[in-house]
Amino acid sequence: MTVDLQMRFRNEEGRMSTISVNNPAEDIASSEVEEVMDQILDHNVFFTSGGLLVEKVDARLVSRSVEQMYEA
Repeated sequence: MTVDLQMRFRNEEGRMSTISVNNPAEDIASSEVEEVMDQILDHNVFFTSGGLLVEKVDARLVSRSVEQMYEA
């Protein structure tokens, strides 16, 4: 099973932008994620086609399980 941490922001045009981190630490705390999101906003780390990221929306862990049924 793979797990991704998805941090979602709103950019200057009001559109959603997602930053994904593959296989984050299992013991990561929500306070740590929020702090990282604040730092991303404070330092203008990412620029999107809709402009800079300006607002935190949410963060979530997304799990995905893949079961191979056939392989050639």
